[in-house]
Amino acid sequence: MRNIALVDYLFLIVIICFSFDTVKAQNPVIFADVPDMSMIRVGDTYYMSSTTMHMSPGVPIMKSKDLVNWEMVNYAYNILDDVDDLNLANGKNTYGKGSWASCIRYHKGMFYVSTFAQTTNKNYIYKTRDIEKGPWETISFSPANHDHTIFFDDDGKIYIIWSVRKLRIAELKEDLSGIKEGTERVLIEDANAPVGKNVGLGEGSQLFKVNGKYYLFNIAWPRGGMRTVVIHRADRITGPWVGRVALQDKGIAQGGLIDTPDGHWFAYLFRDYGSVGRIPYMVPVKWEDGWPVLGIDGKVPDKLDLPASKGLIPGIVSPDGFSRRKGEADLPLVWQWNHNPDNRFWSVKERKGYLRLTTGRVDTLFTQARNTLTQRTFGPECYGATAVGFSKMKDGDFAGLVLLQRKFGQIGVKCENGQKFLVMVNAQSGLPVEADKIPISKKKVYLKATCDFRNLADSARFYYSLDGKSWNLFGSRLKMEYSMPHFMGYRFGLFNYATKNPGGYVDFDYFDIGIK
Repeated sequence: MRNIALVDYLFLIVIICFSFDTVKAQNPVIFADVPDMSMIRVGDTYYMSSTTMHMSPGVPIMKSKDLVNWEMVNYAYNILDDVDDLNLANGKNTYGKGSWASCIRYHKGMFYVSTFAQTTNKNYIYKTRDIEKGPWETISFSPANHDHTIFFDDDGKIYIIWSVRKLRIAELKEDLSGIKEGTERVLIEDANAPVGKNVGLGEGSQLFKVNGKYYLFNIAWPRGGMRTVVIHRADRITGPWVGRVALQDKGIAQGGLIDTPDGHWFAYLFRDYGSVGRIPYMVPVKWEDGWPVLGIDGKVPDKLDLPASKGLIPGIVSPDGFSRRKGEADLPLVWQWNHNPDNRFWSVKERKGYLRLTTGRVDTLFTQARNTLTQRTFGPECYGATAVGFSKMKDGDFAGLVLLQRKFGQIGVKCENGQKFLVMVNAQSGLPVEADKIPISKKKVYLKATCDFRNLADSARFYYSLDGKSWNLFGSRLKMEYSMPHFMGYRFGLFNYATKNPGGYVDFDYFDIGIK
């Protein structure tokens, strides 16, 4: 078994740190898929929730002391719901759906995280007094309110704002179990948007109260233009509301306001950046005439007056040797399953120091197979690598390493008529095609995938090794593409599924991730 040596791990962190500015933070503050951020500050600690849709566990919670260096601390739920779409059962799936656009709030000692799901047509509100350890209480009600924000006002009333084109507002019941009857009404209409009519005003609603005034953040997308930040202001939550364009630069938009303990202000927003996904930016804010003014001369700066990044490892992604000390979780928080897992068919305990994936059923499509374990890719360049022992595969099984999106790429071992083959599958055309295939007689193989996101190159290559030292390029280049059906940046994944007979298994020795 290959363990991740401490010296290798420290060297990796040093290399990542060296690639970032040593004096100031740089935008994007996280070069990975962390979309639809919502953020709060409690004392000197910031907490952020985000969207991971069809992944489980879901609604990741991250914390930071400086708005730049973030670490995973929890999820709002283990599974969103127990339905066929989320379980990849009976031919169903929920790619691009699941839970969207969460909202995180802190009120009278309680943390609240709300989200909604097209999959179930429900709103979900999760509450806890300990956001890092839980437990969470779950409240849900129908119908789902698109891209909603919840807001606890000073008079004790609780509001929800949602929708697109016609922004709507209503009061929530005191126990958050639904909308108070008779309180729903239109708040702002698209026709009154400051950037023009019919611009899709409304996505990403987030409401804030500063010095007695209300500020509502949304996006608009003028035809032929870019994603734009729009802010409306009012003296009362009932209005009247006055709006203005707050930022139009590189399509960086959707988010809200956060302040620091020493009185500085920032906007947290994200940018669509090709196949790596939607990446977070921090934008300095100054106040003029009671309005937050975003950016420097209307532009998002590349450098920020914030501490330098220490890199993505171990905050958002991390290597894993699959060795667990007593009391440790079976999987670190950086891992998420593609849809709900079937916990009967994976283990890090059956063979110490390995992740065992056992096939539990027969599948004909990789994207319908359960128990693919994933981590984010990240930019500007990265790699993911693993070693897999495959002596216990059954005929028809396929196991290995994947770059997961609708147009996925795989490298792994297929068992066909008692013979093992190393195979690279390229689904760039929209259909999986075997781009390379060679027989393999070893019982273990090392696999690697590299990603180049520089200047939207969106290019991936695959490699194999028989000794873990000398790597061979294998198969064809994958032109990665951020597709709406999945609505998520590419992810590294470890997979094993059966096409003929369930019950075979493979053992993954480790997972490495780092700068290419």
